Amino acid sequence: MRTPLRARNALIAPFILITAGTLFLTACGSGTDDTVNAAARSDEIPTADVVSAIRKDPAAAKLLPSGVRSLTLAVSISGQPPGTSILDDGKTLAGQDVDFAQAVAKVLGVELKTRQASFEAILPALDSGKYDLGVGNFGVTDERRRTIDFVTYINDGQGFATREDSDLKKVTDLRQLCGLNVATSAGTTFEATLEENKHVCADAGEKAYQVQTYSEQGAIWSSLQQGRSDVVMSTINGLRYAVAHQEGAKFLGEFHRLDVGFAFDKGTKLAPAFQAAVNRLIADGTYAEILKKWGTTGSAITRSEISPPELKDS
Repeated sequence: MRTPLRARNALIAPFILITAGTLFLTACGSGTDDTVNAAARSDEIPTADVVSAIRKDPAAAKLLPSGVRSLTLAVSISGQPPGTSILDDGKTLAGQDVDFAQAVAKVLGVELKTRQASFEAILPALDSGKYDLGVGNFGVTDERRRTIDFVTYINDGQGFATREDSDLKKVTDLRQLCGLNVATSAGTTFEATLEENKHVCADAGEKAYQVQTYSEQGAIWSSLQQGRSDVVMSTINGLRYAVAHQEGAKFLGEFHRLDVGFAFDKGTKLAPAFQAAVNRLIADGTYAEILKKWGTTGSAITRSEISPPELKDS
């Protein structure tokens, strides 16, 4: 499927408004099919303080390994809400992942030393001890659980978006993509899902879809706007935010669900404390405030888990 050249050119200007950080770099878990709420519809990054009033919970803090007073956190910068952005001062990080990390740190009474890192570099670096934990909307998969421990704090998921003039409707089966070019981010669950299931087109006697991976997020949207790609695959919350702010784009629905969690080296002793802290935030209402701030209430969880099995489609 190709969009006529004239129609493609008419869509380029609106798509230029999508910044390099519009896509978020993984896939997540269950929630409702609601759209981005009013808190995330502003073009400005939400800055409401939902963390400073949090008090230390001695019961949760007691679960930390002895002597832990500070932790080094690796953060992946994605650029637009609810992903992590850098504010106009050039140094302050703001995003849903950052709020959750800081909230948990307050509950546990530990200092966070935050470091920026590329998405694909964070998980491998956990084994080296360079970082104690990482955030970047990391989806919990069975493959990742072999080397990484997770403490879940939200659900999100894999979804698709395309140009508004596309004939594509809601994508529920990868066979709908046969013969198309699909743009996504390198090193993500999106790329893995697409590559692992390429056979569905051959099995159906159709031309395979082509997976186009990019390390720069702006390049993904440029590829779509210029007609080199037909579809974008990314997170549900990220795509909803993007299409809510752009003319000429449409969301093609949720495809697959994954839990999202703080990432640690396998065998970490930090997981029980982090799980207790997330559950404390859920119980006292702070959790709901963070989700409301970022417009992601449809991705709420009811209880944090440690490295749960990958969610499978029913």
